[in-house]
Amino acid sequence: MHHFVSALLVLPTITGKEASLMILRWFHFIAGILWIGLLYFFNLVNVPFMKQVDAAAKPKILEKMTLPALHWFRWSAVVTVLVGLAIWGQGYVGPDAERQGGGAGKTFGLFFLLWLVVFFLLFFVIKKATPNGYVLGVITTILVYAAGWVFVHYTPVGGDDNHVLCIGVGGGLGIVMMFNVWGIIWPNNKKIIRGTLAGTPPANAAALARQAFLASRTNFFLSVPLLFYMAAASHFASTVIFGK
Repeated sequence: MHHFVSALLVLPTITGKEASLMILRWFHFIAGILWIGLLYFFNLVNVPFMKQVDAAAKPKILEKMTLPALHWFRWSAVVTVLVGLAIWGQGYVGPDAERQGGGAGKTFGLFFLLWLVVFFLLFFVIKKATPNGYVLGVITTILVYAAGWVFVHYTPVGGDDNHVLCIGVGGGLGIVMMFNVWGIIWPNNKKIIRGTLAGTPPANAAALARQAFLASRTNFFLSVPLLFYMAAASHFASTVIFGK
Protein backbone atom coordinates (compact mmCIF):
# COMPACT_ATOMS: atom_id res chain seq x y z
CA MET A 1 0.00 0.00 0.00
CA HIS A 2 2.86 2.35 0.87
CA HIS A 3 4.55 1.73 -2.50
CA PHE A 4 1.22 2.28 -4.31
CA VAL A 5 0.68 5.66 -2.63
CA SER A 6 4.29 6.67 -3.30
CA ALA A 7 3.87 5.80 -6.96
CA LEU A 8 0.84 8.06 -7.18
CA LEU A 9 2.83 10.94 -5.74
CA VAL A 10 5.67 10.65 -8.26
CA LEU A 11 5.52 13.59 -10.68
CA PRO A 12 6.42 13.11 -14.34
CA THR A 13 9.81 14.37 -15.43
CA ILE A 14 9.60 17.32 -17.81
CA THR A 15 12.67 18.40 -19.72
CA GLY A 16 13.46 21.99 -20.58
CA LYS A 17 12.78 21.29 -24.25
CA GLU A 18 9.35 19.86 -23.47
CA ALA A 19 8.51 22.86 -21.30
CA SER A 20 9.63 25.33 -23.97
CA LEU A 21 7.59 23.53 -26.63
CA MET A 22 4.53 23.63 -24.38
CA ILE A 23 4.95 27.38 -23.86
CA LEU A 24 5.40 27.92 -27.59
CA ARG A 25 2.27 25.88 -28.34
CA TRP A 26 0.31 27.97 -25.84
CA PHE A 27 1.26 31.21 -27.58
CA HIS A 28 0.69 29.57 -30.96
CA PHE A 29 -2.86 28.59 -29.97
CA ILE A 30 -3.73 32.00 -28.52
CA ALA A 31 -2.36 33.93 -31.50
CA GLY A 32 -3.96 31.50 -33.95
CA ILE A 33 -7.38 31.76 -32.33
CA LEU A 34 -7.13 35.56 -32.45
CA TRP A 35 -6.02 35.57 -36.09
CA ILE A 36 -8.58 33.11 -37.43
CA GLY A 37 -11.32 34.56 -35.23
CA LEU A 38 -10.76 38.02 -36.71
CA LEU A 39 -10.58 36.51 -40.19
CA TYR A 40 -14.01 34.97 -39.69
CA PHE A 41 -15.32 38.21 -38.17
CA PHE A 42 -14.21 40.22 -41.19
CA ASN A 43 -15.66 37.75 -43.70
CA LEU A 44 -18.88 36.73 -41.98
CA VAL A 45 -19.83 39.90 -40.08
CA ASN A 46 -17.89 42.99 -41.10
CA VAL A 47 -18.18 42.74 -44.91
CA PRO A 48 -21.99 42.52 -45.01
CA PHE A 49 -22.26 45.05 -42.15
CA MET A 50 -20.19 47.73 -43.88
CA LYS A 51 -22.35 47.48 -47.00
CA GLN A 52 -25.33 48.70 -44.96
CA VAL A 53 -23.64 51.44 -42.92
CA ASP A 54 -24.51 55.07 -43.65
CA ALA A 55 -21.70 57.06 -45.24
CA ALA A 56 -21.66 59.49 -42.32
CA ALA A 57 -21.02 56.69 -39.81
CA LYS A 58 -18.26 54.93 -41.76
CA PRO A 59 -15.31 57.15 -40.71
CA LYS A 60 -15.97 56.56 -37.02
CA ILE A 61 -16.33 52.80 -37.54
CA LEU A 62 -13.15 52.67 -39.62
CA GLU A 63 -11.20 54.63 -37.01
CA LYS A 64 -12.49 53.04 -33.83
CA MET A 65 -13.17 49.45 -34.92
CA THR A 66 -11.65 48.50 -38.28
CA LEU A 67 -8.16 49.92 -37.74
CA PRO A 68 -7.73 48.36 -34.24
CA ALA A 69 -9.08 45.04 -35.54
CA LEU A 70 -6.64 45.11 -38.47
CA HIS A 71 -3.80 45.83 -36.03
CA TRP A 72 -4.55 42.72 -33.99
CA PHE A 73 -5.29 40.79 -37.19
CA ARG A 74 -1.98 41.32 -38.92
CA TRP A 75 0.27 40.96 -35.85
CA SER A 76 -1.49 37.83 -34.60
CA ALA A 77 -0.81 36.36 -38.05
CA VAL A 78 2.92 37.02 -37.63
CA VAL A 79 3.06 35.54 -34.14
CA THR A 80 1.06 32.47 -35.18
CA VAL A 81 3.32 31.70 -38.12
CA LEU A 82 6.68 32.45 -36.48
CA VAL A 83 5.91 30.51 -33.31
CA GLY A 84 4.49 27.66 -35.38
CA LEU A 85 7.71 27.48 -37.41
CA ALA A 86 9.74 27.40 -34.18
CA ILE A 87 7.65 24.49 -32.88
CA TRP A 88 7.94 22.65 -36.21
CA GLY A 89 11.71 23.03 -36.34
CA GLN A 90 12.47 22.36 -32.67
CA GLY A 91 9.94 19.60 -32.14
CA TYR A 92 9.88 17.68 -35.42
CA VAL A 93 12.10 18.71 -38.34
CA GLY A 94 15.23 19.04 -36.22
CA PRO A 95 14.88 15.67 -34.46
CA ASP A 96 14.01 13.96 -37.77
CA ALA A 97 17.11 15.46 -39.38
CA GLU A 98 19.27 14.05 -36.55
CA ARG A 99 17.57 10.67 -36.83
CA GLN A 100 17.85 10.44 -40.60
CA GLY A 101 21.20 12.14 -40.97
CA GLY A 102 19.77 14.83 -43.23
CA GLY A 103 19.69 18.58 -43.13
CA ALA A 104 16.77 20.41 -41.54
CA GLY A 105 17.66 23.49 -43.57
CA LYS A 106 16.87 21.69 -46.82
CA THR A 107 13.37 20.84 -45.63
CA PHE A 108 12.80 24.44 -44.54
CA GLY A 109 14.22 25.63 -47.85
CA LEU A 110 11.84 23.48 -49.88
CA PHE A 111 8.96 24.54 -47.65
CA PHE A 112 9.56 28.28 -48.11
CA LEU A 113 10.29 27.94 -51.82
CA LEU A 114 7.04 26.13 -52.55
CA TRP A 115 4.71 28.28 -50.50
CA LEU A 116 6.28 31.62 -51.40
CA VAL A 117 5.90 30.70 -55.08
CA VAL A 118 2.20 30.01 -54.37
CA PHE A 119 1.82 33.39 -52.68
CA PHE A 120 3.57 35.39 -55.41
CA LEU A 121 1.53 33.71 -58.13
CA LEU A 122 -1.70 34.48 -56.24
CA PHE A 123 -0.46 38.02 -55.57
CA PHE A 124 0.09 38.54 -59.29
CA VAL A 125 -3.32 37.11 -60.19
CA ILE A 126 -5.20 39.16 -57.58
CA LYS A 127 -3.32 42.44 -58.08
CA LYS A 128 -2.94 42.38 -61.85
CA ALA A 129 -5.96 40.42 -63.07
CA THR A 130 -8.46 40.78 -60.19
CA PRO A 131 -10.31 37.69 -61.45
CA ASN A 132 -13.76 36.34 -60.81
CA GLY A 133 -13.92 34.69 -57.40
CA TYR A 134 -14.62 31.24 -58.83
CA VAL A 135 -11.67 31.49 -61.20
CA LEU A 136 -9.41 32.54 -58.33
CA GLY A 137 -10.72 29.58 -56.35
CA VAL A 138 -9.75 27.14 -59.08
CA ILE A 139 -6.30 28.71 -59.46
CA THR A 140 -5.75 28.62 -55.70
CA THR A 141 -6.81 24.97 -55.48
CA ILE A 142 -4.41 23.91 -58.23
CA LEU A 143 -1.47 25.83 -56.75
CA VAL A 144 -2.08 24.61 -53.20
CA TYR A 145 -2.51 20.98 -54.27
CA ALA A 146 0.67 21.10 -56.37
CA ALA A 147 2.77 22.64 -53.59
CA GLY A 148 1.45 20.19 -51.01
CA TRP A 149 2.07 17.21 -53.30
CA VAL A 150 5.65 18.26 -54.00
CA PHE A 151 6.43 18.80 -50.32
CA VAL A 152 4.94 15.50 -49.18
CA HIS A 153 6.81 13.52 -51.82
CA TYR A 154 10.16 15.33 -51.87
CA THR A 155 10.85 16.72 -48.39
CA PRO A 156 14.52 15.92 -47.62
CA VAL A 157 13.76 14.85 -44.03
CA GLY A 158 10.57 13.86 -42.25
CA GLY A 159 9.04 11.93 -45.13
CA ASP A 160 7.95 9.23 -42.67
CA ASP A 161 6.79 11.68 -39.97
CA ASN A 162 3.16 12.75 -40.09
CA HIS A 163 3.97 15.86 -38.02
CA VAL A 164 6.48 17.11 -40.58
CA LEU A 165 4.23 16.32 -43.52
CA CYS A 166 0.96 17.72 -42.15
CA ILE A 167 2.54 20.91 -40.85
CA GLY A 168 4.48 21.18 -44.10
CA VAL A 169 1.09 21.49 -45.82
CA GLY A 170 -1.01 23.26 -43.18
CA GLY A 171 1.82 25.56 -42.15
CA GLY A 172 2.42 26.32 -45.82
CA LEU A 173 -1.16 27.51 -46.10
CA GLY A 174 -0.45 29.70 -43.08
CA ILE A 175 2.54 31.22 -44.89
CA VAL A 176 0.37 32.08 -47.90
CA MET A 177 -2.34 33.52 -45.65
CA MET A 178 0.10 35.64 -43.64
CA PHE A 179 1.62 37.14 -46.77
CA ASN A 180 -1.87 37.78 -48.15
CA VAL A 181 -2.52 39.78 -44.98
CA TRP A 182 0.67 41.83 -45.20
CA GLY A 183 0.95 41.97 -48.99
CA ILE A 184 -2.63 42.73 -50.04
CA ILE A 185 -5.25 42.97 -47.28
CA TRP A 186 -3.48 45.42 -44.97
CA PRO A 187 -1.82 47.71 -47.58
CA ASN A 188 -5.05 48.05 -49.58
CA ASN A 189 -7.22 48.67 -46.54
CA LYS A 190 -4.69 51.13 -45.12
CA LYS A 191 -4.87 53.25 -48.26
CA ILE A 192 -8.67 53.17 -48.29
CA ILE A 193 -9.13 53.87 -44.57
CA ARG A 194 -6.52 56.60 -44.23
CA GLY A 195 -7.74 58.29 -47.42
CA THR A 196 -11.33 58.14 -46.22
CA LEU A 197 -10.45 59.55 -42.79
CA ALA A 198 -8.49 62.37 -44.46
CA GLY A 199 -11.41 63.17 -46.73
CA THR A 200 -9.50 62.15 -49.86
CA PRO A 201 -10.26 58.49 -50.62
CA PRO A 202 -8.00 57.03 -53.32
CA ALA A 203 -9.32 57.18 -56.86
CA ASN A 204 -8.91 53.42 -57.21
CA ALA A 205 -10.62 52.63 -53.89
CA ALA A 206 -13.07 50.22 -55.53
CA ALA A 207 -10.25 48.22 -57.13
CA LEU A 208 -8.26 48.18 -53.89
CA ALA A 209 -11.31 47.00 -51.96
CA ARG A 210 -11.99 44.24 -54.49
CA GLN A 211 -8.40 42.98 -54.28
CA ALA A 212 -8.46 43.01 -50.48
CA PHE A 213 -11.78 41.17 -50.51
CA LEU A 214 -10.44 38.45 -52.84
CA ALA A 215 -7.33 37.96 -50.68
CA SER A 216 -9.41 37.86 -47.50
CA ARG A 217 -11.91 35.43 -48.97
CA THR A 218 -9.03 33.25 -50.18
CA ASN A 219 -7.68 33.19 -46.62
CA PHE A 220 -11.15 32.39 -45.32
CA PHE A 221 -11.37 29.24 -47.42
CA LEU A 222 -7.72 28.26 -46.91
CA SER A 223 -8.26 28.38 -43.14
CA VAL A 224 -10.42 25.24 -43.37
CA PRO A 225 -7.67 22.88 -44.64
CA LEU A 226 -5.12 24.77 -42.53
CA LEU A 227 -6.99 23.95 -39.33
CA PHE A 228 -7.56 20.38 -40.50
CA TYR A 229 -3.86 19.72 -41.11
CA MET A 230 -2.81 21.42 -37.89
CA ALA A 231 -5.05 19.00 -35.98
CA ALA A 232 -4.20 16.04 -38.21
CA ALA A 233 -0.49 16.43 -37.45
CA SER A 234 -1.08 14.80 -34.06
CA HIS A 235 -4.53 13.24 -34.32
CA PHE A 236 -4.84 11.67 -37.76
CA ALA A 237 -1.67 9.78 -38.57
CA SER A 238 -2.79 8.49 -41.99
CA THR A 239 -3.74 11.92 -43.38
CA VAL A 240 -0.86 12.31 -45.79
CA ILE A 241 1.03 9.06 -45.37
CA PHE A 242 -1.46 7.10 -47.44
CA GLY A 243 -1.21 9.66 -50.21
CA LYS A 244 2.42 8.75 -50.80
